Amino acid sequence: MEERNKYSFGSSFAFGTPKLLPSAPSTSAKPAIRMTTGALSTLTDVSSIERSENKPLFTFPGALQNLLAAQQRVPKMLSAQLQMSVQQRRELKPLFAFPAAQPKLESQWRDMEWTEEQKTSLMKTISSYRPICHEVTQARVLLLGPVGSGKSSFVSSVQSVFNGRVTNRAMVGSSLTSFTKKLQSFHIHCQKGEDPTGLVLCDIVGLGGGEMTGLTLYDILSVIKGHVPEGHKFSPDQPVRSETVGYVKKPSLKDKIHCVAFVVDGSKILTYPKGLSTTFQQLREHISELGVHQVALLTHVDQICPETAKDVTKVYESRIIRDMMSKAGALLGMSTSYIVPVKNYSSELDLDASTDVLLLSAVDHILQYAELYFQDNTPQHTGPKIV
Repeated sequence: MEERNKYSFGSSFAFGTPKLLPSAPSTSAKPAIRMTTGALSTLTDVSSIERSENKPLFTFPGALQNLLAAQQRVPKMLSAQLQMSVQQRRELKPLFAFPAAQPKLESQWRDMEWTEEQKTSLMKTISSYRPICHEVTQARVLLLGPVGSGKSSFVSSVQSVFNGRVTNRAMVGSSLTSFTKKLQSFHIHCQKGEDPTGLVLCDIVGLGGGEMTGLTLYDILSVIKGHVPEGHKFSPDQPVRSETVGYVKKPSLKDKIHCVAFVVDGSKILTYPKGLSTTFQQLREHISELGVHQVALLTHVDQICPETAKDVTKVYESRIIRDMMSKAGALLGMSTSYIVPVKNYSSELDLDASTDVLLLSAVDHILQYAELYFQDNTPQHTGPKIV
């Protein structure tokens, strides 16, 4: 045993240096170590005793043993850190997060047919629409919403359906500031060679966060009343006045707005500033006093629901979209029965029948409320006309 200790590892994790013994001259090679049968038996007996006492046959040097012990502690430390990080994730509340994926509903929460026949039927209904009031030939609908909500994209998408291919009728921007700066009226045309529809979509500058950037409440109400001329450029420094060039002092029914469609981005509902809700509700109060009905479009539904992004026909089976429409209703201060989801064409080059059906359904929804305005403002003759 004494000879073995000379060759054990030192405590400083270095090989020990054996003492060199003088070598005796010899004429034949002899083994450096000779182990007799008795010595081997003794070594075997000692090893048996050590094993029975659970003593290791070999002891690692101190530094190496500490290293191995540290490696054994690593899994435990990682496990503790993982549990801590899980606990921290549970306690941390993000400022904003999209709703987690939820199972779809068993059936559509609004009835909708997604067929080519339905698309054709809706196109025919919209193409043949004419206001009940004979004083006007088209319903003027004002699109009103925050910057980047998709107002101009909606105009282009609707016209694309009737053109039979994706086109950008209204100039669409991608910046944080509104691309539209002036009042623009877009007459929705049928397919080439046919008469225009009875629908005009009016686009103006977008609303800013918390306040109306470039617009005043008086400007918006002036547009609805029919005082603002086509092409008027809005400026926060120069609100609409009777002295404004082209100002219509005595607007007729055809100059006025017959329905207002609020446009809100479904992917930004939870991040809109609180002041925007106040702005919307103030607008709605004043617009309602003018007798103009209002609806709303929830855009970018494909960005808030993965299933709808893959297949737009799943829009009315999505819990996420249904819940987001409720939040849009709270933002606008209106019932969800006035709100319809919409997917505009953005990066696509070809039309999709299901997307067309959703867009056309939104237009049909708008025209129903525009028609209510004409019913309310058309003189009712209770007797024969006196000549």
